[in-house]
Amino acid sequence: MAELSDLLPVEAVRLDVRAAGWRDAVRAAGDLLVATGASTEAYTTEMIDNVAANGPYIVVAPGFAFAHARPSPAVLRTGMAWVRLAEPVEFGHEANDPVELVAGLAARDASEHTAAMAALARLLGDPATAAALREAPTPQALHAVLGGNPGGTGSGTGTGTGSVRVRHGMHKILTVCGNGVGTSLFLKNTLEQVLDRWGWTPYVTVEATDTISAKGKASEAVAILTSREIARTLGDVGVPVRVVEDFTSAKEADRVLRDTYDVTGTDGGE
Repeated sequence: MAELSDLLPVEAVRLDVRAAGWRDAVRAAGDLLVATGASTEAYTTEMIDNVAANGPYIVVAPGFAFAHARPSPAVLRTGMAWVRLAEPVEFGHEANDPVELVAGLAARDASEHTAAMAALARLLGDPATAAALREAPTPQALHAVLGGNPGGTGSGTGTGTGSVRVRHGMHKILTVCGNGVGTSLFLKNTLEQVLDRWGWTPYVTVEATDTISAKGKASEAVAILTSREIARTLGDVGVPVRVVEDFTSAKEADRVLRDTYDVTGTDGGE
């Protein structure tokens, strides 16, 4: 399974890029995917169309957008690009605008880049590392940060949960995005970190999926966690749909899980 450093070469990193708006910002990431042979220009258009159709759900954390679209013939190989903007731009996200960091993903399927998404989510969830990504003076320095030890938000070992009230049997939580290959994997990783810290990993599994599949799988789940935009698209699916603003925040994931399971007093908090 490809690691983050394998999918994001130095050549796919650009700093201090000027963009007139969110379309230009996504296009800048798409241009790097084309230049490094990961996709064609048609895929850049698909990434832009994804935001136009589904809203700014790709802004998964404060100041950070993760541009992607569904796997398509326009993807030549799985790869990533990274753009740091000279000036932040608005994507229209209620909580996480303005955006200054844009990562682009071209994925052939949902399996090749799972480890890379987990690594990137951990990096962005660590305040010191996130700051280093914003301040790196060169593409080489930024690439070194991306390839380093995430630190900070490791999953921990979990030592028990006190007043845990999980029914017998394995529970499933769905994390949902428009395409099932990008932002939903960010949220899946963050939830799994919290579940591991609580000691709930033997009881709750997390599956990342897309909006269409989520409607069919909802009956298998105890809850769906997603962005505000995707929650509106899903509507009533028969199980609780919880909104998460920052997909990289273990603190917010902890809060939403506590609310979902009506849990207080665990040792899984920050």
